[in-house]
Amino acid sequence: MAATAAWKPQEDGFKEICGLLEQQISPSSADKSQIWQQLQHYSQLPDFNNYLAFILARAEGKSVEIRQAAGLFLKNNLKTTYKSMLPAYQQYVKSELLPCLGAPERHIRSTVGTIISVVVQLGGVLGWPELLQALVNFLDSNDLNHMEGAMDALSKICEDIPQILDSDIPGLAERPINIFLPRLFRFFQSPHSSLRKLSLGSVNQYVMLMPSALYASMDQYLQGLFILANDPTAEVRKLVCAAFVQLIEVCPSFLEPHLRNVIEYMLQVNKDRDDEVSLEACEFWSAYCDAQLPPENLREFLPRLIPVLLSNMVYADDDESIAEAEEDGSLPDRDQDLKPRFHVSRLHGSDDVEDDDDDVVNTWNLRKCSAAALDILSNVFGDEILPTLMPIVQTKLSTTGDDAWKEREAAVLALGAIGEGCINGLYPHLSEIVTFLIPLLDDKFPLIRSISCWTLSRFSKFIVQGIGHQKGYEQFENVLMGLLRRILDDNKRVQEAACSAFATLEEEAAEDLAPRLEIILKHLMIAFGKYQRRNLRIVYDAIGTLAEAVGGELNQPGYLDILMPPLMEKWHQLPNSDKDLFPLLECFTSIAHALGTGFTPFAEPVFRRCINIIQTQQFAKVDPVAAGVQYDKEFIVCSLDLLSGLVEGLGSGIESLVSQCSLSDLLLHCCVDDAPDIRQSAFALLGDLARVCPIHLRPHLSQFLEAAAKQLESSKVKEAVSVANNACWAIGELAVKVHQEISPIVLAVISCLVPVLQHAEGINKSLLENSAITLGRLAWVCPELVSPHMEHFMQSWCMALSIIRDDIEKEDAFRGLCAMVRANPSGGLSSLVYMCKAIASWHEIRSEELHNEVCQVLHGYKQMLRNGAWDQCMSALEPPVKDKLSKYQV
Repeated sequence: MAATAAWKPQEDGFKEICGLLEQQISPSSADKSQIWQQLQHYSQLPDFNNYLAFILARAEGKSVEIRQAAGLFLKNNLKTTYKSMLPAYQQYVKSELLPCLGAPERHIRSTVGTIISVVVQLGGVLGWPELLQALVNFLDSNDLNHMEGAMDALSKICEDIPQILDSDIPGLAERPINIFLPRLFRFFQSPHSSLRKLSLGSVNQYVMLMPSALYASMDQYLQGLFILANDPTAEVRKLVCAAFVQLIEVCPSFLEPHLRNVIEYMLQVNKDRDDEVSLEACEFWSAYCDAQLPPENLREFLPRLIPVLLSNMVYADDDESIAEAEEDGSLPDRDQDLKPRFHVSRLHGSDDVEDDDDDVVNTWNLRKCSAAALDILSNVFGDEILPTLMPIVQTKLSTTGDDAWKEREAAVLALGAIGEGCINGLYPHLSEIVTFLIPLLDDKFPLIRSISCWTLSRFSKFIVQGIGHQKGYEQFENVLMGLLRRILDDNKRVQEAACSAFATLEEEAAEDLAPRLEIILKHLMIAFGKYQRRNLRIVYDAIGTLAEAVGGELNQPGYLDILMPPLMEKWHQLPNSDKDLFPLLECFTSIAHALGTGFTPFAEPVFRRCINIIQTQQFAKVDPVAAGVQYDKEFIVCSLDLLSGLVEGLGSGIESLVSQCSLSDLLLHCCVDDAPDIRQSAFALLGDLARVCPIHLRPHLSQFLEAAAKQLESSKVKEAVSVANNACWAIGELAVKVHQEISPIVLAVISCLVPVLQHAEGINKSLLENSAITLGRLAWVCPELVSPHMEHFMQSWCMALSIIRDDIEKEDAFRGLCAMVRANPSGGLSSLVYMCKAIASWHEIRSEELHNEVCQVLHGYKQMLRNGAWDQCMSALEPPVKDKLSKYQV
């Protein structure tokens, strides 16, 4: 400890560092980067952190701003250097921090609290034994600065690392949280709002973790919440609401005895004069419904709740959307206007991904939260809410005059919000509602035009269902043309809403759009020429969705002449490092898919460019300077997915392109990349290539198989289930093409697939199906390797096969089943009932050859099982299963 006592700052060093900090925070300093470099240079000195701590704690003559700047620099520096500091210097910094907790200046106290939390994150509570006692002493003093300083530090620890206070600490009789909780509860009744706020915020951090100390004091916590419920400070009321929302999510049983009072309270604060409080209260309704609590507790409050939600759905005067809506559509977008976009890597198999793009625009606020609550309430209570809701909606819709446009807009939003949950009650009036909404597409207020697009899209299913009769067809036509007009609106916000709504209508209408393809393409391509960068992404999406919706119908010269030249021109304009390529790559993926071999004329430049992008990015990962671009894995993912789209579209026609390039080397690199989404797309492409030109994978076959098998190890499955899914599928595709060459990895793969099949209930559906199919394919090509182990997995495998829909992949799996039974009939005996259920899951086996093989398997077992054993097996089957088996004459 002597070194600690001995450390003293040198006068020169002290002055120099203070001078730099002063320049760093001064608005007039010219060259900030030079000052920053000098500070970085000082930070190499072993005792630099000591100087910063000294300035923060003791530089009496210096301004609070300089001391605070030293503290913030210290916090950031400790994150990288704390663990390598001399223990004596660590001790010095800690000893300077503790007394500062009670500093008279609030900014100093707050900065010290932040640093203390960082030190605890890095060194734990055990690394600073004096801290807990100091916090307790300060909390128990009657000095406001001391109490506030300690409470500030404690609240930051609770926020950043709550679990550290709920763990056993050697040398302490109980967990720290048990010592602090009673003190936190006591502060709920403090006359100082800062202490009420910090203490409640700290306890709230533990609701999710629910330590036993909080569980045991739940009554005290609830009493405290009820006392704080009408606190004069808005931030405290907001925290009370947040506590009730968390409690209803985590342990609703505690709230049940008080539920009526809590609902009554939430209803009141949902109208709070402070918007942040009412937003937090509004989260309660969705949380209540998500917790699947009995709806009847809420039912009687609906006549009062629904009007509150509707009034909160009206745009606030300061809503950023109102200002944005005035913006001219011809103004170029700035970089900060472009939301980050997320490409979803290709997944082979059942689509478990829900595409939830209903949210019309960015920030979460009271209006959106209220609409979301109305949506979820309509799904829980259905048409019951209509008698309360519709009169208000009708009143709002019938308001006239420019100053009432926000009321009308909120009513249209409400119709969209209940469009799913109340569809049965709305159904008789839908034609009327749609007829009412169509003219609103041409309203003078842009936000009414945009919300009308969204609400109409929520009724897409109904609009498309009506196509079969004259009146319905006319309505569909009016909606279609109305949305196309809005796609060409001059307002960016309306363009965005119209394109998104149109994409939803496309998905619903599918091939019914074919007769209108020309006019749709013309509108989309005018938009393509007119839009700024942000909305261009949505046009790409609408074009891609159109291609998926109409499929091969698009494959006509007249349509391709409208669609492809502008897209190809954009393709040539954009450099390889431009992120605006992403949505274009995705769009081409959908088009290649839809056109199939019709994409051949455009395939070569697109294929070569994808290879080029992948090469450049792999180079950039190693040496960005020499590559001339910054590495961004998304370029690789999108390019791999477009190559997959080309392979699927062109089939064996891709062979000539693959043969002329180094795709197989690049692909191997991608299959072992450290980024899961690159591996996911790489294995999807590997499986696609295996189907159409396996010959080009042969040179690296063993490495591909090894890389794919590695993804199926249980640790890998846990961390990246989608990668495992695609790798599993690719192994199966390779197996049926390369036959015996797959044998070196068969047992390793089987040993990974069996646990997946045996723990089916918690497993992603797609991975379960692909595991069952791949196991069957391996058994088909290498029955001699797989059949000796069949009794270990037969039962769970057959259960998984039973849920797979009829297709070519299921046929392959059953060929494997038949091959295994031929090689080792006794291995299947104990699972015969499950095997029969799997066979009965077929609607119809189209392949006559496979049908006959399945017959042979059943007849073989019937002959093996004498003395009534076969009949006993049959009696264990449900009647529908027996009926299905009669096709096989057993």
